[in-house]
Amino acid sequence: MAVYGVAAAVLAGVESRQGSIKGLVYASGFQVLVYDLLLGRGFRGGRGRWQRLLHRHQARLKAELARLKVHRGVSRNEDLLEVGSRPGPATQVPRFVRVNTLKTCSDDAIDYFKRQGFSYQGRASSLEDLRALKGKCFLLDLLLPELLVFPAQTDLHEHPLYQAGHLILQDKASCLPAMLLAPPPGSHVIDACAAPGNKTSHLAALLKNQGKIFAFDLDAKRLASMATLLARAGVSCCELAEEDFLAVSPSDQRYCQVQYILLDPSCSGSGMLSRQLEEPGAGTPSKERLHALAGFQQRALCHALTFPSLQRLVYSTCSLCQEENEDVVQGALQQSPGTFRLAPVLPCWPHRGLSTFPGAEHCLRASPETTLTGGFFVAVLERVEVPGSVSQAKASAPELLPSPAPKRKKRQQRAAAAPGTLPCTQQEGNW
Repeated sequence: MAVYGVAAAVLAGVESRQGSIKGLVYASGFQVLVYDLLLGRGFRGGRGRWQRLLHRHQARLKAELARLKVHRGVSRNEDLLEVGSRPGPATQVPRFVRVNTLKTCSDDAIDYFKRQGFSYQGRASSLEDLRALKGKCFLLDLLLPELLVFPAQTDLHEHPLYQAGHLILQDKASCLPAMLLAPPPGSHVIDACAAPGNKTSHLAALLKNQGKIFAFDLDAKRLASMATLLARAGVSCCELAEEDFLAVSPSDQRYCQVQYILLDPSCSGSGMLSRQLEEPGAGTPSKERLHALAGFQQRALCHALTFPSLQRLVYSTCSLCQEENEDVVQGALQQSPGTFRLAPVLPCWPHRGLSTFPGAEHCLRASPETTLTGGFFVAVLERVEVPGSVSQAKASAPELLPSPAPKRKKRQQRAAAAPGTLPCTQQEGNW
């Protein structure tokens, strides 16, 4: 039985014992709501037709849940789930929150949460610190200096700092592309497939709104939502364009100073946490779909590598499929021999690229099991330095020296890593 099979069983029991409830449907989305009401963390706000309907029949649903437990001889809700469908690693991923440095700083955000009764535990020193988070405790991430970490399933959508754009709810793996691209203030950057905009706002924060971001996306609705997000985040250095990146001419003088490109193209989304939670056991995308996606992704990557001033590019997907990741990068490098190479980044990151070609170990992978994040892939390509020339890519590469952890109570000081030390001095797997 799938995770939401329990909800389906409860609904079936209500119908068989008490007659059908007018308006109830058995679609998977409705079962998700039933599961959230009975076994999950409840609804946020209780708005919407189906949520109101479920609230009216809450007593009947709970009574049927109790009967189901008696029938199966169990005492806990979680015992109703089959072994293969019990909450897995995806449900244990912490809530990552990026502090938007265009509007605030980590110290101020931490102080705000402390005044709300949260307990700040300092900078994490290992993944075990993140796994151990419970209740109203939170940490500073061990890698990203502006990333706060809360227990899994912490809901901050109604938090005033989020609604004011001071916080961005963004998975840690999704923060890697902008961090590894690391454009210095004043740079010109292309965000090739930009919507929904979290990575774009991260780029703007790194630029300190100094410079230029050219952001492209073909979906008008997503682009409109992105404009709202960027305005709320205080981004002023971004130029949005409803345009296909493949149609953008590298020889256009508007992009003559572009040295940095972030390419996060459409993908299968097989690593997305929301998909793993809502569709447990969902299979791999069909070969036909993967072939079509990979073809588009490789064309986009090869196109990006033709921009004449490009020095550094980050290619990323929220896919777990080799066809969309290592194969795309390998194909692009083969079409630009001797011009670009894979940059070695985060050598102690525990989950590396698949060994499908020499150098693939420089790529990064992420997953709930290995990094406590969503499933993700990142590759950093840099222009090969011409002998005798100044390597701008080398000058722009991120050193990834973590800033000192923000202030804490004296009894919490032991939780922070020593300031000024490289994360890679920690043991393998601590990420």
